[in-house]
Amino acid sequence: MKKLNWGTGIVIAFVLFISFILYFVIKTSTDTTYEYDLVAKDYYKDELEYQQRIDKLNNAKKLTQNISISKTTEGIAIHYPADISQEKIKGTVYLYRPSNKKLDVRLPITIINQTQLISKDILIGGRWNVQVEWSVAKESYLFQHSLNM
Repeated sequence: MKKLNWGTGIVIAFVLFISFILYFVIKTSTDTTYEYDLVAKDYYKDELEYQQRIDKLNNAKKLTQNISISKTTEGIAIHYPADISQEKIKGTVYLYRPSNKKLDVRLPITIINQTQLISKDILIGGRWNVQVEWSVAKESYLFQHSLNM
């Protein structure tokens, strides 16, 4: 049997390494359990509206009391400012799950005693980004918060 020299060993090592990399590229690109979605479906449209989001965030910072979020045994409690009448507050709550867009939830704001409760039945464990886009009269606000359930 002929001995392998160092040049042949290097070539064999490169071929094995390239084969290993190609195997994982092909496996991850053809496997349906891996999701390769963009963060937002219409990210170009979202980018054009970015200044409006900044304005809404700045409006929220000017409030004497902003929205706050707390975890409870029932789920998530969103507390709205006490100095604003709950009947005047309109908007939506968007619960964004970074790991799986199928779990995203968009709810209308429904306030009872300055608080909106989001049931833990629709929230599984893990990270959630909460966005509350709300308005009073003609002034719009945006509140963002991340939490782990």
